[in-house]
Amino acid sequence: MDMTETSFDYLKGKRILVTGGGGFIGGHLVARLRDLGVAHIRSVDRKPIQEWYQSHPDVEELTFNLEEKANAYRAADGIDVVFNLAADMGGMGFIENNKALCMLSVLINTHMLMAARDAGAERYFFSSSACVYAAEHQVDPNVTALREEDAYPAEPEDGYGWEKLFSERMCRHFTEDFGLPTYVARYHNVYGPEGTWTGGREKAPAAICRKISQAKRTGEHKIEIWGDGEQTRSFMYIDDCIEGTLRLTGSDVHEPINIGSDELVSINRLVDIVQSIAGIQVERQYDLTAPQGVRGRNSDNTKIKQLLNWAPSIPLQVGLRETYDWVDRQVANTLGDG
Repeated sequence: MDMTETSFDYLKGKRILVTGGGGFIGGHLVARLRDLGVAHIRSVDRKPIQEWYQSHPDVEELTFNLEEKANAYRAADGIDVVFNLAADMGGMGFIENNKALCMLSVLINTHMLMAARDAGAERYFFSSSACVYAAEHQVDPNVTALREEDAYPAEPEDGYGWEKLFSERMCRHFTEDFGLPTYVARYHNVYGPEGTWTGGREKAPAAICRKISQAKRTGEHKIEIWGDGEQTRSFMYIDDCIEGTLRLTGSDVHEPINIGSDELVSINRLVDIVQSIAGIQVERQYDLTAPQGVRGRNSDNTKIKQLLNWAPSIPLQVGLRETYDWVDRQVANTLGDG
């Protein structure tokens, strides 16, 4: 199936809801929808609008906590297409230390599915995560790329992963029982500008960019790395994430599917790339007691290539340069150098 931009015709004339619209991925999705000419966009987030990463005067922006059923129904009222990105989440430090909070996000998807069904929505997208995959497949840095089938038998990441896997099943059964077309993407480590870069919820690419930017600007060329740096991941640039999300939601694919880069790198290699972009060398101080997550994780993109004739392709080197430049500007502003 040739998924060209004409596949986005399903958005024309529709009222679109983006939950988590004040967040990193949600903000970029709203921006892309505007670029595609979507005229009716409702963006909902529980943060005050002044704290949103991106805000647009021509978008209906609302502050709701979607864990509450009444707010979910208010958000979905009159909506044709739902992109549910709302969740209480962050990087590994947050996920490992806030399992209950992560699991409470099940209320968001529960209420949003009910609200979308009752509003007569035509399509419902849910952002799942590679954290649904069984831990036994992720114990080696030289990991075999994760196939969609590897989510079962179930042994997901405790807390966050269980919530995502349970919500995936809810989407499946709302399609089977109520005829609500649902689309589920398992995101793999999304990164890029206009997102969390400090404060404890940031993920590895933003954290490394911040640490190296601070090292360069302060002259103290030392950074802390969680673990031994040999743990591996794949990192997907935000533009690929948004493209894959829109392509999937415009398709007839209703099974969970990986949306992630298959460019496997170690955290040490990630540091190599960022320090090269910054033009400095840093001394690495390894904290072996810090949260590290699984030992290795990569995306098998066989299925997305077969079903969508597309896969994420933006090289890590390219995306990290954009990300570092943005994070460096934020660091400059905090240090009074901007």
